[in-house]
Amino acid sequence: MPLVDAKRALLGRLFDHAPLFPPASMTLPDALAEDARAQASPDAWILGRFVVPEGVEVEGRELAIVGGATERQGNDLYIEGSSKIRCGAAIPTVEELAAFVRGCREDDVVFKATAGLHHAYPTDAGEHGFLNLLAACVFADEEDALRAQRGAFELDAESFRWNGRAAGPGELEHVRAHLLHSIGSCSFFEPIGELHALGIL
Repeated sequence: MPLVDAKRALLGRLFDHAPLFPPASMTLPDALAEDARAQASPDAWILGRFVVPEGVEVEGRELAIVGGATERQGNDLYIEGSSKIRCGAAIPTVEELAAFVRGCREDDVVFKATAGLHHAYPTDAGEHGFLNLLAACVFADEEDALRAQRGAFELDAESFRWNGRAAGPGELEHVRAHLLHSIGSCSFFEPIGELHALGIL
């Protein structure tokens, strides 16, 4: 029996919390209060690091420190364009995001995604879905996975499933450790709410 079920293998510590950054742009006291609310929630196991601009110090919380195009998490450094991709504002096309994921896979690069990934599935506004990104990382077939529409994916304790394929906890843990590290989001509760609405949580 695996030590971790498939949900926890795929979603554990997935969302780095960035309420200090746009579009939330909270003050530090408000951002810390919102983060405390996330830490106290039943879904806190999905909460990753607290994201701060360089020079901001927060005690008692694992931090992701952003300075320009770089982000440091402990000893790990994520650089926009090579090991970090921004999916909001200037939204990458499906082809661009697929090529980035494929390139990281081929080059053994662990990457972080950030911005514009609040929704589980693609939106009418052209935003990418975070479940789609996870599926692109897990199953390859990146373009098809990124274009998949609402209801295409299933996730329970046993496996993550799409298009007749299934990945169990071991494979999902491997993908999270060796390809997709985390997703930065200014909101924790918006993506969590979508997972609840889909019946995944």
